[in-house]
Amino acid sequence: MYLLIMRHGEAGWHSLDQQRELTEAGREQTGLVAHQIAASPWRPDLIWVSPLVRARQTAAIVAGILNCPVEEKPFITPDDDPGVCLDALLELEPGKRLMLVSHMPFVGSLATLLVDGHRRGIPFMTSQAILLDMPVTGPGCADLKAQFLP
Repeated sequence: MYLLIMRHGEAGWHSLDQQRELTEAGREQTGLVAHQIAASPWRPDLIWVSPLVRARQTAAIVAGILNCPVEEKPFITPDDDPGVCLDALLELEPGKRLMLVSHMPFVGSLATLLVDGHRRGIPFMTSQAILLDMPVTGPGCADLKAQFLP
């Protein structure tokens, strides 16, 4: 399985965190990263996205460039447990190419859970994406294959 993990684009401020929208720079950087992914051999078959506005806007830009369907998942918001996401990944068919668009600290924690087997997390820039190669889906079973930077 190949898994692309992407942090949403730069977002502006709002009194309700769930309602924060992408800035113009966030939209541009997301488009740049999506074009890099489109030019790579690792285009996803499906995008999972957090229900928060900034993540949905990011996924919509990426999906438009990659011509890829999007599914909203309630278990990939900023403070969710990456173990729940891992359980969902285990249910996917082998060979699936999935992209996940979410938030910090979730994306950092999920990445280290899959690569190193712990949840301490790594930092992600806004609009940054990484590609993990997982011959077997499980903690510590992934290898970092590529990264895409704005």
